Amino acid sequence: MARTDEIAQGAPNASASDTAPNPQPPPGQAPGQVARMPRWLPRAMVLALALVAVFQLADWAFHQLLGLLINILIAFFLALAIEPAVSRMAARGVRRGLAAFLVFLGLVVVTAGFVTLLGSMLAEQVIKIVEDFPAYLDSVINWINTHFNTQLRRVDVQEGLLRSDWLRNYVQNGATGVLDVSAQVVGGLFQLLTITLFAFYFAADGPRLRRALCSVLPPSKQAEVLRAWEIAVDKTGGYIYSRGLMALVSGIAHYILLETLGVPYAPVLAVWVGLVSQFIPTIGTYLAGALPMLIAFTVDPWYALWVLVFVVIYQQFENYLLQPKLTARTVDIHPAIAFGSVIAGTALLGAAGALISIPAVATLQAFLGAYVKRYDVTDDPRVDGHRREGSGGSVGRRVGRWPRQRTGEPEPADSAEHAPEADGEKLPGGEPSSTVDSACP
Repeated sequence: MARTDEIAQGAPNASASDTAPNPQPPPGQAPGQVARMPRWLPRAMVLALALVAVFQLADWAFHQLLGLLINILIAFFLALAIEPAVSRMAARGVRRGLAAFLVFLGLVVVTAGFVTLLGSMLAEQVIKIVEDFPAYLDSVINWINTHFNTQLRRVDVQEGLLRSDWLRNYVQNGATGVLDVSAQVVGGLFQLLTITLFAFYFAADGPRLRRALCSVLPPSKQAEVLRAWEIAVDKTGGYIYSRGLMALVSGIAHYILLETLGVPYAPVLAVWVGLVSQFIPTIGTYLAGALPMLIAFTVDPWYALWVLVFVVIYQQFENYLLQPKLTARTVDIHPAIAFGSVIAGTALLGAAGALISIPAVATLQAFLGAYVKRYDVTDDPRVDGHRREGSGGSVGRRVGRWPRQRTGEPEPADSAEHAPEADGEKLPGGEPSSTVDSACP
């Protein structure tokens, strides 16, 4: 019985020792109270999700409306370009909307007439090239047979071309690409109509637009906005003026060449070269020179080579002599900056960015230049890239003399080069050389 009582008494102690101790409640929490989620956490999560959703929606809308925004930007710069003409007509009593309409009507008539005349000329020349193609092919075959002792015939060459897989694949790809070209043409016309409408509204309602923009700004900022607007009008108009003047010079030069060579439609081709080479950046020169070369080839193949040589030489003359002088007076932008802005605009916005990059950079440069403080430059020859006389030689002589002073070797006293005390020679810093030599260990 004693054994049983001991076991019974030890059982409660064992169960008590095996039981885990009660965890202590965290500070600031009463015993028995359950931990709850902070009240601000659900609101923060909802706000974060809402911000992410708004950002995704804004990003999607921006990419969907990117084409429209680019068209509006082009229309804005086009309105700035015609702003001087519209303002002059409005100052003479013409209603601003009517003045803008007359300016755009003149631009449309001139552009449509030029495109129609150029298209008819190009169609006639293409028909002529197709009709004269057998004669060109016979002349080429005769030249090859004469110089290489071959027996080629035009019939064999034509049959080989007609039966070739390259021509068959080209015709099939061209047939499938007709719809794509048609869609691009329709899209281009719609884009042109959009730009024209927005440019007309900007030009006709220019004062109202400036008043609406200034109404949401404090008076101290309104003057800066109006000043930036005026600078943009001046720089954009100056850019159009300089490009028009260079187009006139280019057209006259190419007209003289084409008329001298006897190339047909010389006036139209000269206008084409002047406009395309100036108002289509980067590749405009090559597009402008291709058509006169093609027309000159129909007259004489050697004439096409002469046109190519003249286009290359004139392009160098324009890039290094004519364009820097004109842009310095109208746009006031360095040619290197202009070239870099065209590349940056092309990378950002494509052809539209290349077209508006120069007036945009010129406007930004002129606006920032009005707020950048400038100082007078000191009359130092190093500003112009010249070095001070004797600066490099004197330093070299002293550096070469220091090791002898460290070793204790005496310097020759009869050498004028090693006697700076006699000629008063100084280091570039202005300190006498004897002082510097004595300070060296």
